[in-house]
Amino acid sequence: MRFSTVREPLLEALQKVAGVIERRSTLPILANVLLRVENGRLTLVGTDLEVELVTAIAVEGDDGETTVQARKLLDICRLLPTGTPIQCRLRDGRNLEVRAGRSRFALATLGSENFPEFRLQGEETRTGINSETLQRLLAKTTYAMALQDVRYYLNGLLLELDGEAVRAVASDGHRLAFSEARLEAPVEGVRQPILPRKGVQELARLLEGEDTIGIRLTANAIRLELPEATFSAKLIDGRYPDYRRVFPSEVSRVLTADRQPLKEAISRVSILSNEQYRGIRLDVEPGRLRLSAHNPDQEEAEEALQVQYKGEPFSVGFNAAYLTDAVTHLDADTIRLSFADPNFSCLAEDPEDPGTRFIIMPMRL
Repeated sequence: MRFSTVREPLLEALQKVAGVIERRSTLPILANVLLRVENGRLTLVGTDLEVELVTAIAVEGDDGETTVQARKLLDICRLLPTGTPIQCRLRDGRNLEVRAGRSRFALATLGSENFPEFRLQGEETRTGINSETLQRLLAKTTYAMALQDVRYYLNGLLLELDGEAVRAVASDGHRLAFSEARLEAPVEGVRQPILPRKGVQELARLLEGEDTIGIRLTANAIRLELPEATFSAKLIDGRYPDYRRVFPSEVSRVLTADRQPLKEAISRVSILSNEQYRGIRLDVEPGRLRLSAHNPDQEEAEEALQVQYKGEPFSVGFNAAYLTDAVTHLDADTIRLSFADPNFSCLAEDPEDPGTRFIIMPMRL
């Protein structure tokens, strides 16, 4: 195997695949990137057995393949001067010789025959989605995914495909983020794949532009065909809870507020909240919202805002960070907060975008 290229395209390709490769793994080959030269194309493959990323660049060279430690090759390319020509050659089947200007490196290799490549198996559902649309769905919801929750299905993102609609849903049990858009091509029935957390984060990093992304879905895996890469992931094996039950069927208390002043007020008041629970209190009365917090050191903070509200006064407590996240991920200048009996969970919405909604559960103060 032999190939020649320049620093920039090889560096960009390595940066893409390096995100899914584990730095420390019980299987040494999982720290490696697969390099395959075929018909003037260098294909790079990285995987951690749960997520796989494949990308390719044009090169000159002879066909062949091997694997080499991804981080070492990436660091070499990163530290070379801009525009440096790079020549790589598999030597004696044991080392990858890298020549760049006056520099020469010999990297240890592992045979490609043991590299675990991802293959879809079983009946497939195919559709497509606009890249910008998918990027927006992930941006609106991924913040609410759980982190190492014993309810393993919450440690990922539900990507529900339903006819012409696609819905992204994430929850950690204390809050829920929901965003809806349209597919490029309708699917039959309803599919509810749960993407793993790491896969969602890597996918969000790759999305750009307005190209159509092909989606191939099987019972236990998903593959997204991006313009310059192919992303595959094993799905979380489980059934996502019925998120629709979280949304209130009726709301009895609705207030409208300017988003930025509300966000800033929450941030200021939360400075003196309990560091462990981060709770703040909302006292709502016609035309006025009062935010307050206190901590074990007998410190207090309070701020009042003008809002649009008509109804009975009420009080409720929330985690300040959860409330801030919801307000931050709404785009409108004016947002709507709705509260339903009996527990006063908060439904945060953009009045001009009904496809995006957030739920924050209350807390006792």
